Amino acid sequence: MENLTSIAKTVRQDIVRMIASAGSGHPGGSLSGVEIAVALYFDIMNIDPKDVTKPDRDKFVLSKGHAAPLLYAVLGNRGYFDKAEFNNLRKFGAMLQGHPDMELVPGVEISTGSLGQGISAAVGMALAQKLDKSPARTFVLVGDGELEEGIVWEALMSAAHHKLDNFIVFVDYNGLQIDGRTEDVMNVGNIGAKFAAFDFDVIEVEDGNDLASVLAAARKACENKDGPTAVVCKTIKGKGVSFMEDKAGWHGKAPKEAETAQALAELEGR
Repeated sequence: MENLTSIAKTVRQDIVRMIASAGSGHPGGSLSGVEIAVALYFDIMNIDPKDVTKPDRDKFVLSKGHAAPLLYAVLGNRGYFDKAEFNNLRKFGAMLQGHPDMELVPGVEISTGSLGQGISAAVGMALAQKLDKSPARTFVLVGDGELEEGIVWEALMSAAHHKLDNFIVFVDYNGLQIDGRTEDVMNVGNIGAKFAAFDFDVIEVEDGNDLASVLAAARKACENKDGPTAVVCKTIKGKGVSFMEDKAGWHGKAPKEAETAQALAELEGR
């Protein structure tokens, strides 16, 4: 656990550094999902950074594609590519664009960014794994604001219909989106109850920024053989940086030099 905590701290620092260097990006929703991504990539998933196309690999889809710095930080620290690429975030012709590109980035299973479409593609991946009689699983990370997209619920209905017990959804439930609080913009209500109504097994994580809690939920989800699972994690947008935490204004804004220094100092002290 101590090693994973250290990795999570490094991932957060890398997120802040690359967005600051780029001068643009989405820090809030990248920082809120760190524990989920670290738990999956460094403990739960069957993956091999040296063989990104191995047939029996587990797959991860970042449906909230604007949180690309989170995925890049995890992939880089997991050994999928040289971390020097972090310095080129969002630069013209660079590998790490503003949203994940499956043609450019090793380990990215599908290009995402149009909200709702990532989870739909992930259902297709899980169904293909079943048809191939593969032991592999598909994990997908969605935002709570993203749940306002109707295509999400069509995808969930399909996953339940096909009883995809290899399909696990993690909801980054930070309560905020670009225009403010989700409950004010378009209230998604009781997220766990909605997933349950779509025949998902539901696991609620009260602190989705606690690695032990996320790991326990992920392991429990992997044991479910009755159908798809939703792990609803209550998180804090901008987690780890005091002036970003629970602030919608940090959805898509890069920190300036002094703010970057303060953020990195705070993260170093965690």
